[in-house]
Amino acid sequence: MSVQTTVLVLPSPAQGHVNPFMILSQKLVEYGCNIIFVNTEFIHNKVVSSMGNQESGVTGGSPIKLVSMPDGLGADADRNNFVEVSVSILKNMPAMVEKLIEDVRLKDRVIVSCIVADFFMAWGLEIASKIGIKGVLFCPAPASLIALHCSIPRLIDDGIIDSKGLPITQKAFQLSPNFPAMDAGSIWWANGVDSIFGIEIFNLLVDCMKILELTECWLCNSTPDLEPEALSFVPKLLPIGPLLRSYDHDQGVSTQRSLGQFWEEDLSCINWLDQQPLGSVIYVAFGSFTDFDNKQFTELALGLELTNRPFLWVVRQDSDCNKTVPLPNEFKGNQGKIVKWAPQQQVLSHPAIACFVSHCGWNSTIEGLSNGVPFLCWPYFADQFLNKTYICDQLKVGLGFDSDENGLISREEIKVKVDKVLSDEKIRSKARVLKEKLLNNIKVGGRSSQNLNKFINWLKE
Repeated sequence: MSVQTTVLVLPSPAQGHVNPFMILSQKLVEYGCNIIFVNTEFIHNKVVSSMGNQESGVTGGSPIKLVSMPDGLGADADRNNFVEVSVSILKNMPAMVEKLIEDVRLKDRVIVSCIVADFFMAWGLEIASKIGIKGVLFCPAPASLIALHCSIPRLIDDGIIDSKGLPITQKAFQLSPNFPAMDAGSIWWANGVDSIFGIEIFNLLVDCMKILELTECWLCNSTPDLEPEALSFVPKLLPIGPLLRSYDHDQGVSTQRSLGQFWEEDLSCINWLDQQPLGSVIYVAFGSFTDFDNKQFTELALGLELTNRPFLWVVRQDSDCNKTVPLPNEFKGNQGKIVKWAPQQQVLSHPAIACFVSHCGWNSTIEGLSNGVPFLCWPYFADQFLNKTYICDQLKVGLGFDSDENGLISREEIKVKVDKVLSDEKIRSKARVLKEKLLNNIKVGGRSSQNLNKFINWLKE
């Protein structure tokens, strides 16, 4: 039987979850672990197709083995319906994961010694408990989100939400005296237009929180510099961030793609950035989930043009959406470059980048802050509103956009905020200082580095 530590990894089926799970997996490989990385078939196919000719790098003798399982939904199901996907996965995947663990033991003589599960894949911890191996929660979202989830019983008692998880009041509340104020917008599961959808997510959430009690080992992609209040509020959360993708510069950035992406990265944007003046480019990217209607898309395009500055804009071409919005006729785009998907960590570390227009997903937040880039915040869903509050009000390294009476962020507002953030030396100075603090965490002897070592030692015991 294989004595090397083998870890089975279970990310939620979303780009913002698969990506940090892959980075964590690569860190574990550096410490001598083997990884079985389990995705749904739908996500697995996206990851493999984005890799081009690199597929052989994660099969065969590679320490990261990509495995796919059906999510139980039909071919034409809406995989953006989070509740439907989660419920179907819960019905279908646990038995398959158990069988996989048994199969690799019998056929490959490999013993899985630990399951690292995402929050909404917490059923993996039940499997670990049942078969007597270690189980770990890894939260790729901010620690403040876990703090919010842990506070659900108290939020109900205090009359902030009802027993179905829906907000009763619009007034601000605090999870503890030191915690930043939150409002109804922070209750992310109730942010959708459909309250039934919110109630379904809330019920999933409550079930997952109960399962998490099966393990004492909770990891998160954060640091005390970012979220001191949240980490002291949930003392069992071990911060190991910022988890950043590392690139082998000996191979050259022009050939290396990031493992775990859903779309092929357009590496030509790095060469384009090389041609731009230092600190001049507006980087615009809204993650894997955000969608704009025609009006807002048009205002964004014309707003970027109005800034009269070079910009790099990621515009996803989701074949699943089948609703690609055309660029407006009056948009020239001469000073910018548009790509379908970018190697974001490489982009944000490029000296030509001036600021980041972002949806404030936690990965993007971590990557932007770790590169000292000021933010212009445009949240869309879930924890992104909470992250915006941290960026603008707590850390003071960015600004938000104000929408007009129709809920539209106008082209003029985009120009005004770009000019404002780029002329604010206080914001840029704070961003640079925060970058150094974050990177010190992952240097040898840094807090996150020590926490990761502590976790690895526990894993190998």
